[in-house]
Amino acid sequence: MGPGIPDPNVWPNFSAHHHSAPPPNRNPRRRPSPPPPAAMDEQQVLLGISRSDMLARIERCGRDPAMLDLGSNMLLHFAYEYLPDPPVSPTAPLSLAGASWVPDGVDRISRLPDVVLRDIISRLPAKDAARTTALASRWRPLWRSAPLALVDNHLLPDGGASGPLIIGAPSPRAVTAAVSSALAAHPGPFRCVHLTCSTMDEHRGEMARWIDTLVAKGVKDLVFVNRPWPMDLRLPATLFSCASLTRLYLGVWTLPGTAAVPRGASFPNLRELGLCMTVMEDRALAFLLEKSPVLEFLLIMWSQTGVRLRLVSHSLRCLQLGYTHLEDIEVVDAPRLERFFLRNVSLPGTGKFTINSPSRIKIGGAPNLRVLGYIQPGQTELGISNTVIVAGSKENIVPSVQILAIELHFGVRDAVKKSPRISEKSTGKVNLKFWQEGGPMKCVVQSMKKVFFYEFQGSRSEVAFLKFIAERGRVLEQMVVVVSSKCFSWVDDDVNVKLKPLTGAKWSSKACKLHIFKSPRTDVAGPLCRHNIACDFGWADPFDLRYYYKAERMSVS
Repeated sequence: MGPGIPDPNVWPNFSAHHHSAPPPNRNPRRRPSPPPPAAMDEQQVLLGISRSDMLARIERCGRDPAMLDLGSNMLLHFAYEYLPDPPVSPTAPLSLAGASWVPDGVDRISRLPDVVLRDIISRLPAKDAARTTALASRWRPLWRSAPLALVDNHLLPDGGASGPLIIGAPSPRAVTAAVSSALAAHPGPFRCVHLTCSTMDEHRGEMARWIDTLVAKGVKDLVFVNRPWPMDLRLPATLFSCASLTRLYLGVWTLPGTAAVPRGASFPNLRELGLCMTVMEDRALAFLLEKSPVLEFLLIMWSQTGVRLRLVSHSLRCLQLGYTHLEDIEVVDAPRLERFFLRNVSLPGTGKFTINSPSRIKIGGAPNLRVLGYIQPGQTELGISNTVIVAGSKENIVPSVQILAIELHFGVRDAVKKSPRISEKSTGKVNLKFWQEGGPMKCVVQSMKKVFFYEFQGSRSEVAFLKFIAERGRVLEQMVVVVSSKCFSWVDDDVNVKLKPLTGAKWSSKACKLHIFKSPRTDVAGPLCRHNIACDFGWADPFDLRYYYKAERMSVS
C-alpha cells in the first residue's frame, strides 16, 4: 500500500458514503434549501448592506424589489433550520385532570421537596411555569427560584405553531414587551433563552438591556437571532462577558471587534457554538475559539465574509461548515477533533458563491479525525501537513479517517477525473476501465468494510463504480444502494437489467451483503447529513441516514 493509506488490519471500520449527484441543471427537483436572492451575484452579497441599499441595487438590475423579501425570508428560514430545538414545548399541556382518580384526593405532588418542584417548573415553557403559582400556596415562591426557560416563539398567539415569522411582517411588539417583562421579573438563573422573533433594529434599547440582564442573571443556553435587517447590526459586546453560557447560537449579526470586547471576557463553560449568517473578522473568530477552552462543537453556516479559519483547539470534537465563504481552512492543532463536515464551502478565486467553488483545506494536527465529508473531487483540495493535493489521491486521505463521504457527478467525466493520479489517457466514459486506471483509488477500496450509495440514478457509470468496488473490496462486509425516487417507475425486471453487471460481478468478498432500497425522498439535490446527527456521538456513522430502513426493499436476482 502507498503512503497515507492504512493497512486494513489497523483500519478495521472504514466505510465510505457516495452520493450520486445529477449533472448540473439536469435535475429540476432540488432540495428546498434557499438560494440567494435575485440580483445578489457578488460574493459578499449581504455584508454591511442596508435594506434600502439592497432595494436600490435590485432596481438598478431591473429586478422585482419583492425578490428581496422573498430571498431574505428563504435565507432566514434556512438559518432557523440550523438552530437547536428548545428543551421545552408548549404542546405538552399542563393538566391536573388525572388527579381526580386519586382515592383520597390528596395533593401529593405539592409535598415533594423544593428541589424536585423547581426541576419540574424549569422544564415548562415560561407561560406555564408562571401559571404554577396559581396551583397552591406551596408553589407560589418556587417560580422565582426555578431556572426559567424563555422562548419568545412560544409567546406568539398561536404558541409558534405557524413557524418562524416571515420577513416584512410587523415585529411582534407584544412579544418583545413580554420578553422584557419576564427577564425583569425573574431573578434568574435562566435555563435557556431563545430569542428569534424580534426585529432587533427596532428594539435596540431593549436588546442591550436583554443582554445585560442575561449576563447578570446567568443564562446557560442562548439562541439570539436578528430578523434580519440591517444585516450589519452589531452584536452587543457585553455578551462576551457571559461566563455562564454552555451553548450559544447567533444568527444574522455582525460580531464585535476584539477591541470592543470587555477586558477579561471569556466563555469558560461554552461547549457548543453556532454562527449562522454572521459577519465577522478573522480575529473575532480566533478570539472566540481562544476564549472557549472547553468548546466541543462548532457550527458555521452561511458566514457572510471570507474569514480565515485557523483551528487551534485542544477541546473541539466536531466542526461543521456549510454555505460559507472562507479564505482558508487550516486545522493546525486539534488533537480531539473527530468529525469534520463540509457542505458547499466557497473559497476565494470565484468572485461569487457557487456550490462547486474550489475549497482549499489543510489538515495538520488532527490525529483523531475519524469522520470527513462531503468531499467533492476536483472541487475540494485537501492538504496534509504542508502539501496541498486534489482530493482523490492516496496521500491526502488522513490516515485516521474511518468514515469518508464523497459527492460525485457520475454523468460528468471531468467532475470525476480531477485526481492527478488518474491517467489523462483514461477512456472518454466513466466506466469500469476508468476506475481501474486510478491506482490509488484501488488501495482505498481494498480497505473498505461498508459502502453506502445514496440516490442511485441507474446510469451505467454508477453501476461501473459499484462493480469496481465489489471486485476490489477484499474486506467488504456490506453494500447499501438507495435508488432515487425518480426511478420508482421501474419494475423489478428493469432493476435486474440495470444492476446485472453488479450482481453478476466476481465479488472479492464472498461474505459481503448487498442491500437495495427504494428511496422515500423526493427532494434530493445534494448530499444530506443532518447537523443535529452530525454532532451526536451516539450515531457512530452520521452519514448513515437510516431513512432507507423504513423504505421498501427491492429484490434483485
